[in-house]
Amino acid sequence: MDATTARRVGISAIAVHEPSWSLGNEWFAGTIPRKFTHHTGIESRFVAHEDEVTLGLRAVRKLQGEIGCDLNDCAALVFVSPSFVPMKVAVKHLGDERARQERLRHAGRQLVRRLGMPSCRVTAINWFCSGYSRALELVTRRLLPRLKLSADQYVLVVTASRISRITDYACKQTAGLFGDLATATLVACADSRKYPPHFELLHANAEKQRADGVFFEFHLRDNVLAPTEDGGQRREPQRLVFSLDGMGIADIAPRAMANAVAGALAATGTGAGDVRFVLPHQAGAGIVRLTAMKIEQIGVGCEVINGLTSRVGNVSSGSIPYGLKHHWSRLTGLVACPTAAVGSPGAAEVSQGCILLRATPLHERLARTAA
Repeated sequence: MDATTARRVGISAIAVHEPSWSLGNEWFAGTIPRKFTHHTGIESRFVAHEDEVTLGLRAVRKLQGEIGCDLNDCAALVFVSPSFVPMKVAVKHLGDERARQERLRHAGRQLVRRLGMPSCRVTAINWFCSGYSRALELVTRRLLPRLKLSADQYVLVVTASRISRITDYACKQTAGLFGDLATATLVACADSRKYPPHFELLHANAEKQRADGVFFEFHLRDNVLAPTEDGGQRREPQRLVFSLDGMGIADIAPRAMANAVAGALAATGTGAGDVRFVLPHQAGAGIVRLTAMKIEQIGVGCEVINGLTSRVGNVSSGSIPYGLKHHWSRLTGLVACPTAAVGSPGAAEVSQGCILLRATPLHERLARTAA
């Protein structure tokens, strides 16, 4: 057991909310590169017309519908969103009044109020594509030692991405990469009978590393192209959008994810040969292929899951929970889930993280039955 985990906990259930509007590659009509689909695997992506709080709400309601969890048992909620603009950037480009709409912690509080949990402890973070691993690290390192969960209590980790609202759809580098999505993960004690975990959480970590260059920045642009739900196009007079050095990230991300796996194995004293599956952040099919090569170099020769971007795109901090949900029944044994992401806008840094999961006897038994 990793020393960072004060009490044994695990993932009991995950729910995914997919927005109803899907935008196919045909919409871009030459804007995205010719080999875009080959390199990324992306054929379509969801675009949400609802805000992040509403997306998160829908994911939690779906979780309730699927497993019947009682929100009165929720001791804390971690709200994770990569599409909120960092306050320093928002104030610089949008002014104080508009920037207040980007207060991430306020959004987290809104979510618990709309769920009817006003006394629930709230944490809110934006670590971009490493947000899920960072959230689970906060659960194990900070929240659990303070909460003293009972066997019937749990923590919710909610990811809500609406990167479409900060995308310039005329940008060849970024227009087609990201999709909107929300997930809800229920984390409970290992001995919980009410919410028995399917995957024990052995390790969770995320950290920032210095990089040779700046890969990510925000810009205030005029006359920005955006899609409409009927398949048309519109122009926004002004929009705050992000830019991304795609080639730079594609070069550094596979190494970062392999390093994160190596760090997780070292921290837990786990052998590389013990890993049964690696489910990396699905930044794109090409990046995952390179990640598989880097991971093999550190002695991990198991199946590396790829191909999850086809109909959703890169869903950022929702990528790992989406992948876990998608492959829920076939994942057995030890599962490593590495992530890599940009750092703060304008900073020469990247983030990397990893969670290690081990299927519980309950999950192993149900997986055999499903097979």
